[in-house]
Amino acid sequence: MERPLPPHRPRHHHPAHGPSRRQPIFTIDFDFVDHQLHIHTLDRRTATVPLQGQSVASFHDQTLQGLANLGITVAITHPHPFDLPDADRRFADDTEHASYDPAWASRYWQVLSQVNLVLEEFAARFSGKVSPVHHFWHTFDIAHTRFSDRHIDQPPTADAVTREAYSREVISFGFWFGDDRFAEPAFYAYTAPEPAGLAEEPLRPAAAWWDPRDGSHLAVLRYADARASDDPRATVLEFYESAYQAGARLTGWDIGRLACPGGFTDPCLPRP
Repeated sequence: MERPLPPHRPRHHHPAHGPSRRQPIFTIDFDFVDHQLHIHTLDRRTATVPLQGQSVASFHDQTLQGLANLGITVAITHPHPFDLPDADRRFADDTEHASYDPAWASRYWQVLSQVNLVLEEFAARFSGKVSPVHHFWHTFDIAHTRFSDRHIDQPPTADAVTREAYSREVISFGFWFGDDRFAEPAFYAYTAPEPAGLAEEPLRPAAAWWDPRDGSHLAVLRYADARASDDPRATVLEFYESAYQAGARLTGWDIGRLACPGGFTDPCLPRP
């Protein structure tokens, strides 16, 4: 889970009262070892919220109270879940969802931590504009995106998030734990907009395939197949690279110019 980088040197300060009062600088961290949410301010004050034994409503309320106790004012414009069946229900009203399994939460965190390292390594191979490796809050996938400088016009019906996320041509890579249509963990990649003939391009390893989805195609490699290979890390990197090559070739990206072998952009430096 991403968090802001802390400043180099802590500094105590006493905010002024009234409208000009500044918010404390703070971080929020999920601890999946002791199963707590930790809030830390720059002046070393803390608040802790347990993850176990909570409904969505109680966790929401205790988190906001913890922030308030540290002098942090929070205003959530739309305090509802995104893209879920109960999207019309406020977090503060959801007492239905109240399950938390520490063993599975830790396993989830450990898997994403390992996938993050692979995605970071893959990201270093590209010298163009990229996203950081980041975690999506509603589908709980971890992803990395490469961008071209080609502007894409979105239809007037596109929502604000889609318009911003896909205002440029992208090739995206990630891992998610599945959904109602694909009920198992898998690595994935896609090109948007999808070029003609993408699903005919080869993918590696042989266990990967192009999965039809909402009129386009998702490159998919099952987590189980990657784990069963002799070198899971190399297998996933090979999968991402094959999906990138397929999309980049068909959309006309300058693959050679954008390549960054081993994380080096200077061609005179020795390659690892």
